[in-house]
Amino acid sequence: MAKRFELTGVTGADCLRLADAPSATLGARQVRIRVRATSLNYRDLMIANGALPGVKLPVVPLSDGAGEIIEVGAEVKRVKTGDRVMGIFMPNWIDGRPTVEKRRVSLGGPVDGMLAEEVVLDAEAVTPIPAHLSYEEAATLPCAAVTAWSALFEAGGLRAGDTALFLGTGGVSIFGMQLAQAAGARAIVTSSSDAKLERAKALGAWATINYKTDPDWGKTARGLTGGDGVDHVLEIGGAGTLAGTLNAVRLGGHVALIGARSGDSGEMNRGMVQGKNLRVTGIGVGSRAMFEAMNRLIVNAGIKPVIDKVYDFADSLDAYRDFAKAGHFGKVVIRIP
Repeated sequence: MAKRFELTGVTGADCLRLADAPSATLGARQVRIRVRATSLNYRDLMIANGALPGVKLPVVPLSDGAGEIIEVGAEVKRVKTGDRVMGIFMPNWIDGRPTVEKRRVSLGGPVDGMLAEEVVLDAEAVTPIPAHLSYEEAATLPCAAVTAWSALFEAGGLRAGDTALFLGTGGVSIFGMQLAQAAGARAIVTSSSDAKLERAKALGAWATINYKTDPDWGKTARGLTGGDGVDHVLEIGGAGTLAGTLNAVRLGGHVALIGARSGDSGEMNRGMVQGKNLRVTGIGVGSRAMFEAMNRLIVNAGIKPVIDKVYDFADSLDAYRDFAKAGHFGKVVIRIP
């Protein structure tokens, strides 16, 4: 038997329940993982609030997790017992372009996720943890970091000398800032908190903007580049930030659409997109191959994920509630003893 949390309803984190479950049968091509840490993403709140369709309850939540392989199936060759690994966000998307089948399932909904003492995954759906990272640090990578990588490098083609704009200081934006800087690009970070902006500067942000005291932050970001505009924007705000994003980006620049925290009902200014000859890309995390490419940069640059708080497994409900307040800088992690 192993303990796990199950989401039993869609009325918020209060529907999270601790349960005992028998160990799952191990298939010939699967591995059993002793989970050591997991982390939260905005998507996990959406699932808990019923904002994402197609999730059948109860479900073990959280897409992101890291641990140690404690058993391998008879046909498994690429990993072994004792390996430190992370699960990939979409178990079917190993490489290549996205397809309906590759994106059909993702951990934490519709299939069971990582908020458990033990999980069974396909051996192809895991990737090694960089040696310099702890389990807690590794647990932050599968969704937010891969999303940032996919946006900047796979879709955006970021190069040294580029300037990238990151909205807010959550997991995707902070990872984006770190990855961009490691590749020789300049990062501009926005926040409504001067304290968070100071932390971003300490991490190497080239420039920062308080969007609360500077509502014309898009124009300000463009001005920081001498009036040309930024090369890339990781757009996580949605309807409330699109106007500023389009103002900030240069002619021929790239906008990666990632989230819609301020709502998704707004219309994008088609005239500005066409007039500026923009590339606008929808980002849906990425493949295992992208994950592994990102990890090579993380290793070469010695990048360490930024963790705001670490909660114990028994306090998972508190972690959800804290994360929902959106006061974190970087990632919120749950440690499984």
